[in-house]
Amino acid sequence: MKALIQRVRRASVEIDDNDGRRTAGSIDSGLLALIGVEKDDDEKSADRLLHKLVHYRVFGDAEGKMNLNVQQAGGGLLLVSQFTLAADTRKGLRPSFSSAAPPADGERLFHYLVEQARTHSLPVATGEFGADMQVALVNDGPVTFLLES
Repeated sequence: MKALIQRVRRASVEIDDNDGRRTAGSIDSGLLALIGVEKDDDEKSADRLLHKLVHYRVFGDAEGKMNLNVQQAGGGLLLVSQFTLAADTRKGLRPSFSSAAPPADGERLFHYLVEQARTHSLPVATGEFGADMQVALVNDGPVTFLLES
């Protein structure tokens, strides 16, 4: 599994549906994590990625050094499924998605990750798996990392 994380001051996900536009999830300060699921991923991959998401030290301490994790900083997680993170872009001018998990597996593992995240002591919000989403954020720093499990 992969997560492209961004330290944010705020972030939200909106979805257009039959009733108009609605906010699926939002957080104030914290991490926006775009989640990609690959073919060989399983619950252990999700657990390892979640451990990194919750414990990765990207928030400033009293001296401004990145020594605090999202929980210590009092932030939240906004988890958004993004299968394009599993793309192979090494060759040619069009991405290949041959390494992406099938949609049913991706959805199952994304929901597993969300449920496990909710067992931690921090706010967790999400987008909607498979939906056409609009993600808005104010990147803090900017601070962006690619995490892999």
